[in-house]
Amino acid sequence: MELKPASTPVLQPFRWWQAFSRSLLHLRLRGPDGVPQTWSVDIRHGGDADGEVYAHLYRDGLHMARLKPPAAFPMPGGAIRIAVSTYGLRQADYVTHDGAVRQLEPDASSAEGLRAHLDRTRPGLSRLIGVTSALVLLGSLALGVPQLLQSFTEIPPVAESIGTFVSPFILPAWANTSLLLAGVAASTERALRLRYNWLLDGGLFSGGD
Repeated sequence: MELKPASTPVLQPFRWWQAFSRSLLHLRLRGPDGVPQTWSVDIRHGGDADGEVYAHLYRDGLHMARLKPPAAFPMPGGAIRIAVSTYGLRQADYVTHDGAVRQLEPDASSAEGLRAHLDRTRPGLSRLIGVTSALVLLGSLALGVPQLLQSFTEIPPVAESIGTFVSPFILPAWANTSLLLAGVAASTERALRLRYNWLLDGGLFSGGD
């Protein structure tokens, strides 16, 4: 864990214009002396001043450490785990030494926090949005993968070796562009809820591994 002072040693408040460029989450624990502590993880998705993306750890607003995600910060009683994708957060939780997992609480002003607020106050609408995102990504996979496979097998060396696959779907450019934009929106929505699935979020529009 890197313990060098950060360029911003004090945690900066979340600003509205950082909604899709920054993630800020909190974990409230009691220290060894029983005094409440607030641990915060701050991630600038566009990178720090050096262009590298780091997860910064703060305790009660003071900078403690930074790591490149995927990261695991040792903590009292466990560790905070952080992972990111192209569209935001993939994982942000606290795992105790006995294996219990607790998701970090997004800052109320952040995009993740606003999405969590919608889930609490409008659970029906939240579920509908979540299901729609999953269906969009499934549709993107079903329509996009065959077209990509056809394009790949049309490369002369590949075609000579294994033949050419003919996609059952050939969409016009505007439709594929719309599919791409819808997939990006769906992937972003799922990242705001820290949802990850190897098929959906490891597909055409994911930044996951």
